[in-house]
Amino acid sequence: MSHGPRSGLTAVSSALLAMSRHLEVRDVLKTIVASARELLDAQYAALGVPDDHGGFAQFVVDGVSDEQWKAIGPLPRQHGILAAMLHEATPERLGDVRKDPRFGGWPSAHPDLVDFLGLPIRDGDEVLGALFLANKNCEKPAGGCGFTADDEELLGILAQHAAIALTNARLYERSRELTIAEERSRLAHELHDAVSQKLFSLRLTAQAAAALVDRDPARAKGELHQVATLAAEAADELRAAVVELRPAALEEDGLVATLRTQIQVLDRAHGARVTFTGRGVKALPAAQEEAMLRVAQEALHNALRHSGADHVDVTLHRRGSGTVLRITDDGGGFDPRTVRRAGRHLGLVSMRDRASGTGGRLTVRSAPGEGTTIEMEVPGG
Repeated sequence: MSHGPRSGLTAVSSALLAMSRHLEVRDVLKTIVASARELLDAQYAALGVPDDHGGFAQFVVDGVSDEQWKAIGPLPRQHGILAAMLHEATPERLGDVRKDPRFGGWPSAHPDLVDFLGLPIRDGDEVLGALFLANKNCEKPAGGCGFTADDEELLGILAQHAAIALTNARLYERSRELTIAEERSRLAHELHDAVSQKLFSLRLTAQAAAALVDRDPARAKGELHQVATLAAEAADELRAAVVELRPAALEEDGLVATLRTQIQVLDRAHGARVTFTGRGVKALPAAQEEAMLRVAQEALHNALRHSGADHVDVTLHRRGSGTVLRITDDGGGFDPRTVRRAGRHLGLVSMRDRASGTGGRLTVRSAPGEGTTIEMEVPGG
């Protein structure tokens, strides 16, 4: 490491910490590439994640401008040096990549690469991707490579941690997909119950109107008005079901809009009044918004299914340098200590894990006969 052991260790630590902060696969890939280029002082860095068809599912670069990248054209295929790293899973350190017999050229807009260092990113026997650097910012020995054996060893350490970060990000995204599927199923059941109740009432009211139409036309007319009202409500529930059973819209709509939409649906689907207020909150990191949405959904499910509440209120607001989500109900409440001893957590463990996993904290205030307040606070926003 050219800057001495102290600064070198600091750089490695910073790179590893940066990788561990992200949960989205794309963010992890970009952080790995940027960290590698900075750590080894190279002009260019790239990371390719292979697909199953001889190309790359994702290819992330650092050191190339957006204009250059657009001019380069389509993503590369798995050939030449890239194929060697992916299929042979061995490091490659070259003084001039253009002189390697496997070199196959590149598009005219591609930057000129000379000295080259590449490594596979592996999880056991699986190759997750290929990480490579080019054009070390240093004096090169005549006909030699600017990248040293120490650089190769350092990049190998980074690649090992990159494999962990990338695997965790994939697991997180898979978990989120499963959570969304479970949530859609749960909402489908709730909306089905609500619409079924409306249709049952509609059928009874229509039967009553039919029985009254000859002997009491005035009452029959009133019942028919009620039929019209119930039919309109049932149509609203069905429209809500179509909207709400889309995949979670956090990325497109943001936390405030997503919460507002879901709470409007729950307000229509349940006898309890469900309200939402969101004020002064800016966009949060994706992981925090995801965690807040899931905590809100779990708390709302408990309040609407178990508490017997007449009113559930959800607020999202700023507090100092943080953002606070609060779900309050006027239901029967519970003793949190008794719930823990009985092994019935009402999702509290999951909610606390979600809060702490994004740098926040969860507070639960409840007592028998006094309702429940669940509050999640995260930094930022």
